[in-house]
Amino acid sequence: MYSRVFFAIGWIVALPVVAAFAEDPPLPETVAPGVELVELYADGRFFEGPTWEPVGEKLYFTAFGEGNQQVLRLESPGKVTVWKDQSKGVNGTFLSVEGRMLGAQAYGQSLVNYGFNADGTCDEKIVLYYAPLNQPNDICQTRNGDIFYTDPGSKIPPGAYRLTTKGEVVKFAEETMTPNGIIASNDGRTVYIGDSSKRHWRSYAVLDDGRMGEGKLFFERDAKYKSDADGAPDGMSIDEHGNLYVSGGSRVWVVTPSGKALGAIPTPTFCSNVTI
Repeated sequence: MYSRVFFAIGWIVALPVVAAFAEDPPLPETVAPGVELVELYADGRFFEGPTWEPVGEKLYFTAFGEGNQQVLRLESPGKVTVWKDQSKGVNGTFLSVEGRMLGAQAYGQSLVNYGFNADGTCDEKIVLYYAPLNQPNDICQTRNGDIFYTDPGSKIPPGAYRLTTKGEVVKFAEETMTPNGIIASNDGRTVYIGDSSKRHWRSYAVLDDGRMGEGKLFFERDAKYKSDADGAPDGMSIDEHGNLYVSGGSRVWVVTPSGKALGAIPTPTFCSNVTI
């Protein structure tokens, strides 16, 4: 079965995807043969954090414009509505175990939780506020309710955090220079982080005692495929089989849970994030 995949780039596009260019990595087997890349929406802003909401069957994504950041909802190809205005830089988003939407609020030093109201609006709850944070970037949640987020920047040493359901905060991944995208395995036992400075992806075991395991190199792009098109790692997603879809540059790599690359999906420009 092939899943729908949405990319956040300079605009929003949906998989199907175009054929790979010559000398590019092969298309992964998760991509159906003969499909085409479809543009769903475009304007001059920078887009991030796509989340598919399955009950309302709507795509939500974040938009960074001059002087304002918003969360948009795609109503139909070429048409969006502003779902949340003045979002204070909500970047990465994630569908929570409760069916709400979590967001990493870069300029509010917070984690937020949005509800999908029946009238098409949202209600907002602050999950965590911590003023010393740099700029919370991306966020995910495991089935037991623990929340994980990254915090790149220089105000305090960068890293990632685990916020448990008991309210405990555990910092980890302090060896990363610029922790960016984050996603957890489907069983919640592993967390993956992309390092935009070191340009690779690392994995961390989630331990039963509340601690996080030591980081291990999970995936690094093959040198024979590296080019200017392979930019810094950014957001990522995961499919039902545990395959990771990692963005950065003008390709989305598809990687097995063991760290083996299945291939890459080309995008027409820099791809900042992806969701399934």
